[in-house]
Amino acid sequence: MKMDLEIFERKLHSLTVFHTLMEQPLFKKLVQCLQSRNESEFIERYSALCSYIYSLQGNLSRAVYEQVMNDENFYVMKKGAKEPVSFCMEASVQRELGILQEVLDLKSTDLKTMFDTGIELADWDNEPFDLAAEYARRISELSKKGYGMFARFHMFGLDENGLFPIQHPDPQLLKNMTGYERERDLLVKNTLAFLQGMKANNALLYGDAGTGKSSTIKAIVNEYWKDGLRLVEVKKAQIRRLPALIESLGDNPLKFIIFIDDLSFTTGDDDFIAFKNILEGGSVAPNRNVIVYATSNRRHLVKESFAERDGSEIHRSDTIQETASLAARFGLTITFSKPAKDLYLDIVKSYAQQYDLELKDEELFVKAEAFALRNNGRSPRTARQFAEHQKILETMKD
Repeated sequence: MKMDLEIFERKLHSLTVFHTLMEQPLFKKLVQCLQSRNESEFIERYSALCSYIYSLQGNLSRAVYEQVMNDENFYVMKKGAKEPVSFCMEASVQRELGILQEVLDLKSTDLKTMFDTGIELADWDNEPFDLAAEYARRISELSKKGYGMFARFHMFGLDENGLFPIQHPDPQLLKNMTGYERERDLLVKNTLAFLQGMKANNALLYGDAGTGKSSTIKAIVNEYWKDGLRLVEVKKAQIRRLPALIESLGDNPLKFIIFIDDLSFTTGDDDFIAFKNILEGGSVAPNRNVIVYATSNRRHLVKESFAERDGSEIHRSDTIQETASLAARFGLTITFSKPAKDLYLDIVKSYAQQYDLELKDEELFVKAEAFALRNNGRSPRTARQFAEHQKILETMKD
């Protein structure tokens, strides 16, 4: 058995397509265990391996399965971009999946035969997976499930190091949102067209604060991420990085919403022209996998004073038209206005049901109106904050 394990170790070092797996803690600890020179060293390294497997739910098979399925290697990237793959690479993938199947099936008792330690050692769990079949299925589903971090997360941010996953995204769901059905339906239809590879528009959600513009976009992504939809939140200060970001996502099989919240510019802002060029034409070509959804409290996106509007520039009307043209470059503009009293109370009632509030409708509405007067007026955000506040009061009372 020891000779078999020596061959097994060499096989692991022969991984090529899945070479980066050897840098993962699980595989490093396994190799270290296989290289043990004496009983004491084996006990220490085996226990470290087992401890790490326990940190991954205690099941070696599932841990290997997850790492193989989410590995971001050049083979899966070529498949995602629908580029041709050589016969030799295809053959190597099948060979390596056979090796990884051996890792997946490796039982704790297989390793414990390396040395007669004379003491009882821990064990891990296994379960059956047909790795080659599962991997082939994953490759066929790349347009919906993606690969690498895009397979594990559906919302992302952007920092100086590039994209990073948002570990705990906003859990907002479309089914829990009340009011603004027409507005949401417009954006849902546009998003579905985008997912289906049809012509879809960049969208500007304009309106009063707290009316659910950002929540609508995030709820749509939460609804359709299993169909291959992902969200990348970009701050206004990062607009100049958009061309590079869009280029980096170009070969990815998934569909991406570039989300810019609370977008506005000042007169003379250098980012204004840059963003205008990015939106050129107002819609995304059918073969593109990136679309821009932005929210703003300003219809024309540019902060402008009366002095600037009445300024002395000879061709001032041209400048005014230029500032208005940016919003026009969004193919779809959806307005979210502050709700009237009846809609606000409908939203309050919906949140009251979600939070299991004990108030009767009449008392609920009186308290909700009073809360709105004290907190920036009626809006879906105010309604949710009222429900949360009321739930806290009821919990404290109990």
